[in-house]
Amino acid sequence: MTSTLPVVTTDQRTAVPTQPNDAPDTDERAGHKRAGHKQPRHKRANGERGPGTPDEADGRTGGNRRLTVRPVVRFRGSRPDLLLCGVLLVAILLVQGWNIQHYPTLSDDEGTYLAQAWAVQEGNGLAHYTYWYDHPPLGWMQIAFLTWLPSLLSPESMTVAPMRFAMLLVSAASAVFLYVLARRLWLPRWAAGLAMVLFGLSPLSVVLQREIFLDNIAVMWMLLAFCLAASPHRHLWHHFAAGIAAAVGVLTKETMLVILPALLVTMWRFSHRDTRKFALTGAITACALIGLFYPLFALLKGELVPGGGHVSLWDGITYQMSRPGSGFILDAGSGSYGVLQSWLYYDRVLPLGGVAGAVLLMVTLRWSVTARALAGPALAVVILTAVAMRPSGYLPAMYVIQALPFLALVLAGGAASVTHAVLRRRRGSGESRKLTVVRWTALAALAATAAVYAAPRWYDGNRTALTADANAPYRAAASWMATEVPDPSRARVLVDDALWLDLVHAGYEPGLGAIWFYKADLDPAVTETMPRGWRDLDYVVASPTVRRDARDLPNVRDALTHSDTVAVFGEGEDRIEIRRIAATPTATTTDTATATASDTATTTATDTTTATDTTTATKSTGGAR
Repeated sequence: MTSTLPVVTTDQRTAVPTQPNDAPDTDERAGHKRAGHKQPRHKRANGERGPGTPDEADGRTGGNRRLTVRPVVRFRGSRPDLLLCGVLLVAILLVQGWNIQHYPTLSDDEGTYLAQAWAVQEGNGLAHYTYWYDHPPLGWMQIAFLTWLPSLLSPESMTVAPMRFAMLLVSAASAVFLYVLARRLWLPRWAAGLAMVLFGLSPLSVVLQREIFLDNIAVMWMLLAFCLAASPHRHLWHHFAAGIAAAVGVLTKETMLVILPALLVTMWRFSHRDTRKFALTGAITACALIGLFYPLFALLKGELVPGGGHVSLWDGITYQMSRPGSGFILDAGSGSYGVLQSWLYYDRVLPLGGVAGAVLLMVTLRWSVTARALAGPALAVVILTAVAMRPSGYLPAMYVIQALPFLALVLAGGAASVTHAVLRRRRGSGESRKLTVVRWTALAALAATAAVYAAPRWYDGNRTALTADANAPYRAAASWMATEVPDPSRARVLVDDALWLDLVHAGYEPGLGAIWFYKADLDPAVTETMPRGWRDLDYVVASPTVRRDARDLPNVRDALTHSDTVAVFGEGEDRIEIRRIAATPTATTTDTATATASDTATTTATDTTTATDTTTATKSTGGAR
């Protein structure tokens, strides 16, 4: 089923009058007539203006400007759209799902969110340790819901690698929402498909969307909010629902708050002018009321403000706002620059092309219909880029996730604008066939250049994601801890959250047996059970995360210093060491452990006889040592 809105034929599909020298889109108009629809009536019987009036368009008719009509595609009733979206969705799920357990490397953040979801499933509260308002809990509550059935059928599978499959549902929903949004923002079908490809098949997207990050879930809700804001029906309840979806997105990951102005811009442009004030007021009210549940929750628990003996929402916000900055993103010696390079390592097309597309759309906002239709997503890219470029800001690696859909939209929109300019700008009704061939040849050359640049890089990036096994050391370490420790139920082990649930399923006591290494220094509930510090521990699973952050954690640092390496899995900086706490620390113990770790290349087999007699066989590139 289709309906009609007045649109310009000089650029991409939106409701503005055409310029005198632009030809109407005769093909789509003819198809519209064949579908049996009448042209919209610009005046109602009572004199009110209907939704298709020129006054409601971006511009006003005047002089010799004329108005043409293009049908609005109803996604559910458009077979070409359903077919294209379905084919692309299958391709995205195949690429993102293949080898998902083995690549990329498991991260501590993934383990933290999944462990908190496990705590919710088990009825142990909002987190596997004291919940301290680091993030709103709604995000991992959704993860708990997504993983509930698999964990019910196979409890031991509730670990990071297998539960990554749950993120495919989020990726699928986000990709479909993006396609629908692109069509509602008047992008042609091919451009909407391009946006979906950029969002779902970029090597950067493939890597980050596989991981169990709150940002991926928040993006899904924000895309739903944009779809509702740009609904062609323009019902008030759509805008109220957009506010609710936006609030859920913010409560899933609070950094989504900065995108709300872009959502309001989209809502303003696509709402009916007669009900625009009500629509915006309703959306803002709905968003604010849902968002206030979080501080209300803290207030009811008596944890809104700091006090003796409890955590507080205010402390959580203060911590997040005062995190040490990672430096200016363009400063080659800063941490932010390293994060940027890690993004560009996977893909330069989407981040750089998307920012360039946003700049193009903002510059051409005055005369480009596509730019006006995509003003909201373009503004989102500009805001997120400005936030990332703060000289004193903190830039986490997953920050780019919330920008991915908007980068894809504006890049596809920029491609649509360039295509229109090449094929139709200054094209008269009597244009020669030779000039038309020149136009198409130029467009083909541009498309071929883009494909030649992007295709090899995407192929290499996605081939790595489909074939590499970055998590073999983690699996080996988890297996060693499950089989080589005599009595896991009585052992105390420092471990990062990427392996925390593996140890819990292997029989270690959650919380005080398997100890998330940060808590050994930062959580009083754990530190009070360690009156002798590192001497009250038995093992350290020294992953790259543990070794990197140990310098700021005295108990963890001492445990590493006074421990012997009994098994090593992997090589180089990505290795995982199993270290046994020494009963009587000596100066030579540390030197021996350090030398062993630096010379280790792959997997170490260990036959433990007593606490003081350990035999370690290490396989390296140079042979056994």
